[in-house]
Amino acid sequence: MLATLDHIVIAVGDLEAATEVQTRLLGRRPSWRGVHPTFGTANTLFRLDNLYVELLAPRGSGGFAVPLAEWIERRGEGLFALAFGTPDVAAAALEFRQNGLSAQEPAEGLGTESTKGTERRWSTVFLPTAETRGITLFAIEHRSAANLLPSAVPVEDEASAISGCDHVVVRTSDPDRSSDLYGRQLGLRLALDKRFPEWGIRLVFFRIGGVTVELAAPLATTERDGEDHLWGVSYRTKDVEAVRRRLVREGFDVSEVRPGRKPGTRVSTVNGEPSGVATLLIAHD
Repeated sequence: MLATLDHIVIAVGDLEAATEVQTRLLGRRPSWRGVHPTFGTANTLFRLDNLYVELLAPRGSGGFAVPLAEWIERRGEGLFALAFGTPDVAAAALEFRQNGLSAQEPAEGLGTESTKGTERRWSTVFLPTAETRGITLFAIEHRSAANLLPSAVPVEDEASAISGCDHVVVRTSDPDRSSDLYGRQLGLRLALDKRFPEWGIRLVFFRIGGVTVELAAPLATTERDGEDHLWGVSYRTKDVEAVRRRLVREGFDVSEVRPGRKPGTRVSTVNGEPSGVATLLIAHD
């Protein structure tokens, strides 16, 4: 019942500062700035071609403010959650349970835009982190019209702006158990499972809605009980050279463009992990 990677969530302590950083990184203006009154959080959204990026910060005394603040205090800013899109959140919850996951009952969500008061509604079903190897995963069914979240407008032009998400990276010490989670229990399509001795790593790729969830595991590790960690994002570009030039002007430390590991790709690394996220730019020839 999962159709897309709907959005990625980056937990931040200072929402205004993080919004400024992500605006410069993505080369796009925010699609939405809002609050979740019942959750005690505030957010900024950037809608890209194939998903949206959410910056989420604690604000107020709602039920989610304290655990989010504690997460940031413990780990620092960074990738916090993956939200998978579904056309039927109740059916997704049932399928999760049939696949051995203790899915919570679907819950209604409400977000209010900060300046115009526009409301967006959705339903979500969360999975317990004890069963997802420590990563916050949930399914979301949107109840509002898609046009209430417009595409993020380029600051300069489309060529110099990030266009979409290519893949997200999950670091794991137990790729077999993590593969069972994303493949059998969540139902994502396995696209690659390969060991690369020259890099000392095993990579497992799962595809959903044109985006890859990549599991990365060191070959040398003997640890199998640790939690997984959301680590990085690879962003698609239409012109990686143009994006790199803009980021350099914006003051980012960006590597030279080089051939990617995948044939037919060119990549560039944004050093310094903006907002706590390891960031790669990629262009497909």
